[in-house]
Amino acid sequence: MIAVSRAPLVEIERFRSRMGWQFEWVSSNSNSFNYDFRVSFTPEEVATGHIDYNFGQWRETGEEWPGVSAFFKDETGDVFHTYSTFGRGVEVMMGTYAMLDLTPKGRNEAGGMDWVRHHDRYENSPR
Repeated sequence: MIAVSRAPLVEIERFRSRMGWQFEWVSSNSNSFNYDFRVSFTPEEVATGHIDYNFGQWRETGEEWPGVSAFFKDETGDVFHTYSTFGRGVEVMMGTYAMLDLTPKGRNEAGGMDWVRHHDRYENSPR
C-alpha cells in the first residue's frame, strides 16, 4: 500500500516515523496530481463561486476537497487508474470513523472532534 499526501515528503516521513507506520508514502506536493483528479482547486476556480467536483458543479468552494483513487501498476510498468471516490465516499477508507460510529458519542460532530487525537497525544500515552 502507498498513501499520498499533499505535504512535502520530508514532513510526511517525519509524521510516518512518529506514528510508527510501515507503509510507503508519496507526495503530490510538487505536481498537478490533485488538480488533475479534481480534488484541489486554484484560487481562480474558487473565486468563480462554484467548483467542478465529484462529477458535478458545487456551490460550496474551497481549495481542497476529499478524494481517494486507486491505481494498478503491471509488470511492464504501465499504470492503470482503477477506482476513485469523492465526498462521503471516502469514509470507507477511514477506519476511525467506522469505529467511532459504534461508540456512544459517535463522531461527536455537533461539538467538533477536538477530543480525538493521534495516539501519542493523549495525556497518558507514552511519548
